[in-house]
Amino acid sequence: MNHKIKILFVCTVNKLRSRTAEELYKNDPRFDVKSAGVDPLAVIRISRELLEWADFILVMEKVHRNIIHKKFPDIYKNKRIICLYIPDIFEFMNPELIQILRTKVEDIYISDMKL
Repeated sequence: MNHKIKILFVCTVNKLRSRTAEELYKNDPRFDVKSAGVDPLAVIRISRELLEWADFILVMEKVHRNIIHKKFPDIYKNKRIICLYIPDIFEFMNPELIQILRTKVEDIYISDMKL
């Protein structure tokens, strides 16, 4: 496979869920991954550049998708944005969070990430 699938993981402040996902998949040969948060205080804030870079945008909660829709309606219309439905109850690299992310990302890879 010549083309790595570019995934942007999005949560609220880019400290726990999206950073765990990025850490989990950063060395996966199938993917090129980045992470960002929607909150103004996020470590890395979501931007037009990051959203345009991604082939797939995986958000942790519906509110994150809604914020992208409101701030970047053109990107929202043209990108695959998939909600993982992972609540903000986990610490960075929590084993349960890792298992949930692996299961959901692999399911999405099998069913949706056909480039």
